[in-house]
Amino acid sequence: MNIIPRALDIIREAGTMVRQHHGKLSSGQIEHKGIHDFVTEIDKKVEKFLVDELSRLLPGSGFLTEEKTAEQTKADHIWIIDPIDGTTNFIHGLYPVSVSVALQHKGETVLGMVYEPGLDELFHADAGGAYLNGRSISVSRETDLENALIATGFPYKNYDHLRAYMQSFEYLMFHTSGIRRLGSAAADLVYVACGRMDGFYEYGLNPWDVAAGAFIVRQAGGKVSGFSENADWLYGGEILATNGRIHDAFQDVLKKFMS
Repeated sequence: MNIIPRALDIIREAGTMVRQHHGKLSSGQIEHKGIHDFVTEIDKKVEKFLVDELSRLLPGSGFLTEEKTAEQTKADHIWIIDPIDGTTNFIHGLYPVSVSVALQHKGETVLGMVYEPGLDELFHADAGGAYLNGRSISVSRETDLENALIATGFPYKNYDHLRAYMQSFEYLMFHTSGIRRLGSAAADLVYVACGRMDGFYEYGLNPWDVAAGAFIVRQAGGKVSGFSENADWLYGGEILATNGRIHDAFQDVLKKFMS
């Protein structure tokens, strides 16, 4: 049974819920998990919807979710879910925001889906490639870091490497064609996958922020790693994703400042 068509319908339905409440929350619907770290009633409702529907789609599967609406269990199939990646954007009525869902089988990602409701763009990847609204996508062909457009995100609670991060940021300001900070790591990643961005880096992230988008980058012909060759980009809290052609040069910069 091919579960992908229904899975795509489910994530689009979740994104519709996000769009309906975008920028319309009262203060009573917003909780502070920590400094610069917010969760809303809609995060929890969307996540619960995704858990319920994906459980029906793939009975016996487990979940790793941001808002902990499902108990993490061991299973051959694990869904990794971020119901709203870019909650601060969502609260303030800004886009992009993203619904991000990855499916792993025995520790290997086999499906990645990211829906950005602001532009009604549904990205997904499977063993056959990467797609945007059903059309095949691929990474950019830029070969020179100095001509590359880079995306990043600022740390919001882990400031251990802030000084080194700002040094890398300053260097890249002068040695790329530009840097963008959009507020959704999942969106940053899929924009690398479809060639809008040439590279993305950030630290302080969680598996649900990057699992789906990173898989889409790889299936679109790009490369994903940590800041160094052996770093764990999924669980290690740091990620570098590029079109592959600028990866080594970009990684050398991050090694210089962030290692």
